[in-house]
Amino acid sequence: MRTVVITGANKGIGLALTKQYQQEGDKVIAAVRNSSDELEALGVKVYENVDVTNDEQVLDFKRQLGDTTIDILFNNAGQLSSEDMLDMNYDRIRQQFEVNTLGPLRVTHTLSHLFTRGAKIGIVSSRVGSMTDNGGGGNYGYRISKTAANMVGKNLSIDFAPRGIGVYLLHPGYVSTQMVNYKGPVPPQEAAKGLKQVMDKLTLEQTGTFWHAQGYELPW
Repeated sequence: MRTVVITGANKGIGLALTKQYQQEGDKVIAAVRNSSDELEALGVKVYENVDVTNDEQVLDFKRQLGDTTIDILFNNAGQLSSEDMLDMNYDRIRQQFEVNTLGPLRVTHTLSHLFTRGAKIGIVSSRVGSMTDNGGGGNYGYRISKTAANMVGKNLSIDFAPRGIGVYLLHPGYVSTQMVNYKGPVPPQEAAKGLKQVMDKLTLEQTGTFWHAQGYELPW
């Protein structure tokens, strides 16, 4: 039985991941700002007041975990708003950077001593953060923050390699979640299944790489 920590597990992809790991018999720890009825119904261990942008709350989460060891960490918590040349809201851009980029770094660094040898760390990124794949522009805050999140993952992959810990950047697809007003064509459970399968198959030799939930590598 593996111990799996998932941020942003109260809804959407995070909730679907929680369900899938629980169904496989893993011990799931959900780290959320606020729980939900759906999450509580699963009976997993839930830690509330874990805002990934808040140093003290993440540190308190680590204190509450005590000597719990972690086999898998899914940095799933994210935020999306849309900025373009007609609406360049820098406050929103900064907030997305705090959540999408510094959030995974803050959580992973804070919990670093709890990872088992051979643990896996996933950062839910997005292909809109790919510079090679960008043909549409717009979405400044989300694109910038996800590109930077990819660099966070790449850096962490180098620093964790001596401990046998893999770090992977993962694109879930265009998923039907509250973040996109449920417009995405991919159900959360399908995205979560793909993300989990990718995480299960990736090896340490592939640490620091960028993958689609459908199982193929994405360009930087």
